[in-house]
Amino acid sequence: MIEARHLRVLRAVAATGSFSAAGRELGCTQPAVSQQMKALEASVGTPLLVRSGREMRLTQAGEALVRHAAGILAGLTAAEEEVAAIAGLRAGRVRLVSFPSGSSTLVPTALAALRAAHPGTRVSLEEAEPPKSVELLREGDCDVALAFRYEGAAGAPEGEWDDLVVRPLLRDRLVALVPERHRLARTAASGSLAIGELAAEPWIAGCPRCRGQLVEVCESAGFTPRIDFATDDYPAVVGLVGAGLGVAVLPQLAVESVRPRGVRMVTLEPAVRREIVALTLPDLAQVPAVAATLEQLARAAAR
Repeated sequence: MIEARHLRVLRAVAATGSFSAAGRELGCTQPAVSQQMKALEASVGTPLLVRSGREMRLTQAGEALVRHAAGILAGLTAAEEEVAAIAGLRAGRVRLVSFPSGSSTLVPTALAALRAAHPGTRVSLEEAEPPKSVELLREGDCDVALAFRYEGAAGAPEGEWDDLVVRPLLRDRLVALVPERHRLARTAASGSLAIGELAAEPWIAGCPRCRGQLVEVCESAGFTPRIDFATDDYPAVVGLVGAGLGVAVLPQLAVESVRPRGVRMVTLEPAVRREIVALTLPDLAQVPAVAATLEQLARAAAR
């Protein structure tokens, strides 16, 4: 194993022509230079210097090693500077995956704050719903995944995130959306609504995970929803409700991510919430840029 410090000594000896002169240049003693040269020759298994009295010349192997040493040491210096920049958040890259309503609410605020504090850190964004986003994290295709799970949901895997670092962000309550001229629209101003009161309505459902949660909540209230439309696009859900084509239940964060026109938002009882978290791998949590991203997501969620 060739050590960088030995290469630096070899270059100094080759440039100055003696151990003592190399020692003065490097700020160490002549015996120390001699010991390091012996260690280097032992590492490579061949003589690097020919000593003749006070004069010293390189062997062919020594000339080859000195020739390569410049590039090796320059590369190490560049690597040290780059790592120091990343560790000091003067550089770095974070690959973030988020579900759509998180992308339009939490992510912009977090990334703007991150850029202001650490302009050298670059963040890329891709959209995916859980569990796909969590799979991308485990497969090494992202560094941070914004994900959610419904509290008390049936069939949720036990300990599904136990191998990950989990940064809780917020608890997002489900709300009902009805057309603004709907018979229950006045409830929006007067109080909450039991989901069973919507049993006879046509429904517009959201993403597959939200759709499954809707059916579970409705069945726990004693009915199966008649789903006329299903779309992953939250603005489309709001538009369909606004056009009087049905009712919907969405996370409050999703409603905040669009401009709900022609609809009324009604609080549901009993409350149903989803837990929104930022996930990363244990090793990645130690990377300064990833840790800073998690911190800014937490701050955005707290506002």
